[in-house]
Amino acid sequence: MISALNRLVDLVEEHLKDDFDVTGLAGSSGTTEYHLRRMFSSLAGMSLSEYVRRRRMTAAVADVVRGEGDLLTIAVRYGYGSAEAFGRAFRAVHGAGPGEVRRDGGPLRTQPRLRFRLSVEGSVPMETRIVDRPAFRLAGHATRVPLVHEGVNPHIQRHITALPPEAHARLKALSDTEPPGLLQVSDALDPDDAELTYLHGVAVTGDIPGDLDVIEVPAGRWAVFRTDGPHPEALQKVWAATATEWFPSNPWRLRPGPSIVTILEHSDDFGTATCELWLAVEPA
Repeated sequence: MISALNRLVDLVEEHLKDDFDVTGLAGSSGTTEYHLRRMFSSLAGMSLSEYVRRRRMTAAVADVVRGEGDLLTIAVRYGYGSAEAFGRAFRAVHGAGPGEVRRDGGPLRTQPRLRFRLSVEGSVPMETRIVDRPAFRLAGHATRVPLVHEGVNPHIQRHITALPPEAHARLKALSDTEPPGLLQVSDALDPDDAELTYLHGVAVTGDIPGDLDVIEVPAGRWAVFRTDGPHPEALQKVWAATATEWFPSNPWRLRPGPSIVTILEHSDDFGTATCELWLAVEPA
């Protein structure tokens, strides 16, 4: 996987001014585009699309500062259909528009070229089990939120806080299958990893009230990782370790499907917790 990710980085550099074939690279590396993109995102702390955007805008600075053509010419050179679209992408990366940078020489925020390296880890065993599950449904209260790679997602926090206490009790009463209890579900991650559907809900096989949101989950295999300790730090460490340690060491890869977290036990102040992280997998 490390070599595949580095080939992907090389491919980005070769095609800073045009499109490239991620699907073809994934196939030649014996994996899927879905798994490759998810591993890139987990290890880089940003989506592949965001990395490409940052690298293109880093390269475009030289053209802007040197005045090599008008802004529309530079925009087209880097794959943008208009000077306005190029300007928005440029400002999102550098914090200033191309006109300001051409005039003042900055500010500039450079995105260095990534290089993935294998380090020897694995000193702490990961408690994992592989589970075959028939189809089930996830029911609850869903919302579309921006993806946050590090720290607490404030959009999710607001979503949960806005639910009345009786909504949580009602969901708990509906739970009748694994994963147990109230669930934190992330689903429908868009191709640019910019946003996802977050569902606060439960796993259900029975009838579901019509006012709840539903995610249909097909039959398949799941890797279930158990965590215990400071919350949410222990959970976040194991989630990161699935990309750096578990997937590179085991004959599995991610398949499309929701990611599910269930809290099995917790202290009164939620300072510590025992959790399970469910990831949809298939043989690599």
